[in-house]
Amino acid sequence: MRLVTGGALGTASTFRLRIAVLAALATVAAAMPLAAAPQDFPAESPRAATPVGPKPPPLIAAPTSPDDEATGELITPFQMLDRFVLPGTRQRLSWRPPDGIGRGELPSPITVLHGAKPGPVLCLIAGIHGDELNGIEVARRMGDEVDATRLNGTLVVAPIVNVFGFTRNNRYLPDRRDLNRHFPGTRSGSIASRLAHGFFNDIVRRCDALVDFHTGSFQRSNLPQIRADLTNPEVLEFTRGFGNTLVLHSPGTRGMLRLAAVGTGIPAVTFEVGAPHFLEEEHIAPAADAIRALMHRMDMLESEAHAGQDADATPIYQDSSWVRTNAGGFLFGEVQLGQTVKPGQSLGYVVDPITSRRSEILAPFPGRILGMSLNQQVLPGYAAFHIGKLSSEQQAVVDAAEALARRQPEAEDMDEDPSERPDAESGSEEEREE
Repeated sequence: MRLVTGGALGTASTFRLRIAVLAALATVAAAMPLAAAPQDFPAESPRAATPVGPKPPPLIAAPTSPDDEATGELITPFQMLDRFVLPGTRQRLSWRPPDGIGRGELPSPITVLHGAKPGPVLCLIAGIHGDELNGIEVARRMGDEVDATRLNGTLVVAPIVNVFGFTRNNRYLPDRRDLNRHFPGTRSGSIASRLAHGFFNDIVRRCDALVDFHTGSFQRSNLPQIRADLTNPEVLEFTRGFGNTLVLHSPGTRGMLRLAAVGTGIPAVTFEVGAPHFLEEEHIAPAADAIRALMHRMDMLESEAHAGQDADATPIYQDSSWVRTNAGGFLFGEVQLGQTVKPGQSLGYVVDPITSRRSEILAPFPGRILGMSLNQQVLPGYAAFHIGKLSSEQQAVVDAAEALARRQPEAEDMDEDPSERPDAESGSEEEREE
């Protein structure tokens, strides 16, 4: 049949035909089963919710040996900064201060060496003062040379904590605060306090023992030495591992990293190495040897190079004093670091550059030069020579026991931000250097 396409008749017939076709299709669709919509049956089965943070790798067994078979120990990956370091490997991580502090600065490098066998976590911290280069080099050197496959335990190396100061060759933070007077820090305090809080919680709390590297400050140089609170038995025992490096009793000043660490149960010491602003191999090399000896004593290294070092031979200085100038002018030293001096011996002199008047500086008691000022212009009362008074480990143990019996709980809150306390006026002269 041919449809008429013109006029009213053609239009009405076409409309009725369309209605009839649509009705027939509706009837057929109603008689057929309901078709499945694609969205009703997803192509993939539902997945479990993604956990927060990275998924840890599986447990890895330590290298097999007769001893390992007896213990059956498994070495787990070491977690730090949301990363997992596998046993027997080295990883370089990055740490940034919280709250966007230092967004334009380089991150602080963190090297983690996780050993193939179980052991303690030793942390080497340096660069809290940005101009103290010797300690940075000692920490860097140890992080690069240790073989993780022959390591027992974990070595964490943070060579440059204060990147702000390091990039400017400056001791302080941008706000002129001393970072080593604000540990363990606070979450909502000053820049220094927030930075200290972040680093302390992200890095320091993972340590079983800690060495904080420093140098002399304000144009002073220090003989390589361990500074520690010898009234703490755990700290005293920790100091016995540094070979023949001398140990100086120093209670420390509130806000120092080593005090905050000890307050949380982590044995910690300060390792003074030379002068700021310079790299001095004559001090760097023995300091690195001392860390190797420490790692051997902690059973982290199996090298025989330091097996013969006698911890009982460690020189301990229970007390020390600074000898100050009595006149202003140019300071010239006549002794060397590490030199033994007698009462009345000349340590150096100060000469007035205008009148040429010379003022001698004499040793008031016998001892050893632990630190001294570099030749420079000084004012009256300037701390020029640091003399240590030799003691013995036996006496140090007795003093530690007596001090522990007298110790009272500290009234001060370690979390308080000491932002109103002038850093330069706190503590003794040697404590201001740390």
